[in-house]
Amino acid sequence: MLKEERHTTILNEIRIHNRVLLTDLSNLLQVSEDTVRRDLKELDQKGQIKKVHGGAISTGYHSHNQIYAHDRKVIIAQKAIKLLKPGQNVLITGGTTNYELARLIPAKLKITFITPSLSTATQLLAHKNIEVIFLGGRLSHEGQIALGGSVVNALSEMKADICFLGTGYLDTVNGLTEFDWEVVQIKKAMIKSSDHVVSLAISEKLNSSQRYKVCDMESINTMITELDPDDHRLDPYRKNGIKIL
Repeated sequence: MLKEERHTTILNEIRIHNRVLLTDLSNLLQVSEDTVRRDLKELDQKGQIKKVHGGAISTGYHSHNQIYAHDRKVIIAQKAIKLLKPGQNVLITGGTTNYELARLIPAKLKITFITPSLSTATQLLAHKNIEVIFLGGRLSHEGQIALGGSVVNALSEMKADICFLGTGYLDTVNGLTEFDWEVVQIKKAMIKSSDHVVSLAISEKLNSSQRYKVCDMESINTMITELDPDDHRLDPYRKNGIKIL
């Protein structure tokens, strides 16, 4: 594969998933990790990505103006907002789709949000009627999310009406998966503390998987994509008993 082709593939993976690992890119491109490392360095120097330890993240990961597939994520957020009701306790993870959800919440809605995501919490604070509970812990530089046992312990003492999970990888065989073990523990705890679990994902993230399992499909009650709910691409998920919006 030519360097230009590798760069195109790398950029596409980062746009879809926001963050990618060096080892995964090496396997995907069928080249050495040293080659991928050089590719990431070159793309970083061009300002197209941000190289981080063990991989890279999108330059638009925390920038509203540069969010990949922004229009589609707005559609997902607008669908998700219809599930919100006054007085609810809502758990919400980080991620660019959940950031859009936080941004678009109606100004008059009185509701409580609980999140380990610094960027999501900051966006929620723009709404004066929302009570925001930030789950503090060791902050990840790349994801701007609080991690560790203190977050998991706090979640074990909470009960939420609904949980909005930012989704990195989802398929009907492996369920919801991630590449970061600590993030997986946070999401597991959020699911356990919630009465209703909602997965938010652009369709490009469907039928993909990673190394660590968050949950089986049975743990997800509702899935929201930008697609029409009757789209045939969603049939395998519908057959698993998941409500599609």
